[in-house]
Amino acid sequence: MPKQLLTTEQAMRYNRQIVLPNFDLDKQEILLNANILIVGLGGLGCAAAQYLVAAGVGEITLIDDDQVEKTNLQRQVLHGEADVGVNKCLSAKASLERLNSAIKINVIQKRLGLDEYLELMDSLDIAVDCTDNLVNRNILNRACYQAGKPLVSGAAIRMEGQLMSIVPQQNSACYACISSNFGEQNLSCVESGVMSPIVGVIGAMQALETIKVLTNYGHNTVNKLMMFDGMTSTWQSFKVAKKKNCSVCG
Repeated sequence: MPKQLLTTEQAMRYNRQIVLPNFDLDKQEILLNANILIVGLGGLGCAAAQYLVAAGVGEITLIDDDQVEKTNLQRQVLHGEADVGVNKCLSAKASLERLNSAIKINVIQKRLGLDEYLELMDSLDIAVDCTDNLVNRNILNRACYQAGKPLVSGAAIRMEGQLMSIVPQQNSACYACISSNFGEQNLSCVESGVMSPIVGVIGAMQALETIKVLTNYGHNTVNKLMMFDGMTSTWQSFKVAKKKNCSVCG
């Protein structure tokens, strides 16, 4: 597909990004031509998706097999009361199209296995992991690394959140390098709860990291695990070493 060029109307719409030092029209056009995968349209996915769509990405693919429940409305800001019982992809798509009608939005209303992800990866530039399941995170991580596609992974629970970028082209550590330390524990919001703005903080940061990785702007979180403590409103950064015996990137 030929590269899309920014129109005058688009340049005006995204002017506040374009005028940033060293961002300009070229990087905005990278966003315009990007195809982003967002897996999970819960709290993280809702926050990340709305900022990516508002920022002017050209195409996104949403994946979620779940339906909106009333308990989701506390933190999943793309869904409303009238969306209860609707697939989260469809609800999110409707909200995102109201936010930016120029974005192409694809939906997949089921969970994918490794082979299905790999087939999908050819048309994608980057993936955003907004799932709440360790098994699914590891499958997506393997698919992205195997396909050579960047992945921005986030998680949030209680008053805590984490963020990590995986960029195979930089021979970076992958999510499996840290998830192997998690054991069998796989907490969810149902058992442990989560404060509404925490998913907003992490999801917004995922959107920011996605833009930075796509456009090579600023410093991304490759080989770093960023941890947010909502009780103290502080961030900590930990170096992540690539495991020699990692089954994915080793």
